[in-house]
Amino acid sequence: MQTLSTPLTSPVASRYSTDGTIHRRKTRPVAVGDVTIGGSNPVVVQSMINEDTLDIAGSVAGIRRLHEIGCEIVRVTVPSMAHAIALAEIKHKLIATYRPVPLVADVHHNGMKIALEVAKHVDKVRINPGLYVFEKPKSDRTEYTDSEFGDIGDKIRETLEPLVVSLRNQGKAMRIGVNHGSLAERMLFTYGDTPEGMVESALEFIHICESLNFHNLVISMKASRVPVMLAAYRLMAERMDALGMEYPLHLGVTEAGDGEYGRIKSTAGIATLLAEGLGDTIRVSLTEAPEKEIPVCYSILQALGLRKTMVEYVACPSCGRTLFNLEEVLHKVRDATNHLTGLDIAVMGCIVNGPGEMADADYGYVGKQAGYISLYRGREEIKRVPEANGVEELINLIKTDGRWVDP
Repeated sequence: MQTLSTPLTSPVASRYSTDGTIHRRKTRPVAVGDVTIGGSNPVVVQSMINEDTLDIAGSVAGIRRLHEIGCEIVRVTVPSMAHAIALAEIKHKLIATYRPVPLVADVHHNGMKIALEVAKHVDKVRINPGLYVFEKPKSDRTEYTDSEFGDIGDKIRETLEPLVVSLRNQGKAMRIGVNHGSLAERMLFTYGDTPEGMVESALEFIHICESLNFHNLVISMKASRVPVMLAAYRLMAERMDALGMEYPLHLGVTEAGDGEYGRIKSTAGIATLLAEGLGDTIRVSLTEAPEKEIPVCYSILQALGLRKTMVEYVACPSCGRTLFNLEEVLHKVRDATNHLTGLDIAVMGCIVNGPGEMADADYGYVGKQAGYISLYRGREEIKRVPEANGVEELINLIKTDGRWVDP
């Protein structure tokens, strides 16, 4: 039986950070327009418009809406050559009426010609290995011979090479985006519907890119089931580490749904991996307006301490010791200060845990005696004020420190 003095030396225990910080996996920087994924750069937030790319005005407006609320890279779907050509006009109008926005084009079934056209107009092309060279499954197939497997591999290289060369010569990027639900038939026959099959599918495309001296790659291993998604990304990272590859990872749970559960499901997958140090860019996929995805992304990154995009509020859950209506006061404090990005503000109901739990906050608002509020700067109590004046006096304290800005 393990005692408290037994050192934690097992391989599982040693994988995790125990110093209170997240140690991100080392990755190579990959530029996508004026945004860089990987390296020492912050985790990048992405989303995807739901307008038809043939609707040029609608697409420009959708891209702009996302970018203005903090989406750093925007993806558009390109199912046909007409859509690819439309992207040239979309990019032109964005620059003319707004500014350049890093764009990614989604290319699917047998997409070489489409990809070659769209590569002229976007900063990154996303391909799905299971669909890029699409083979209609044979209902009577029982196996793939080595020869058949190799022949398809040769066809993939032949089809992928022109796109790789184009992106390489233009200094642009590619996302190799594997989806659990669309693995190629030969991968399913060889590895089953498994994370291993997903990883092998990605590696096949990575090796082709590397053989052509192209390394501006981002990898994703999405699944709609969180445990499968977690396993696929972890295995991908392990395999890349073993092969000396440092490609950044794009995290996401595909088809997460909508509402509270869609947000929880996405957070369960994305935040778990980020906490383990995996992930350089994220997208929360919701069956809602794309604009609804961005706040979830930033909340995940804020909660993990990976980006500071809003005020961090520390608040106790309330109990019988609480000396004021904690929920009501928290709303008042938030309404008055939520524009002060970068600050940590604690709202604590009593003195028992308050000062200790809020020790890392910039400012504290604590119920220390009935009818009065104690205001703190860090660990130092500054003054005690009547409860009715608490929020006003907190604002005055922030102003005194020169940290207030008008909303």
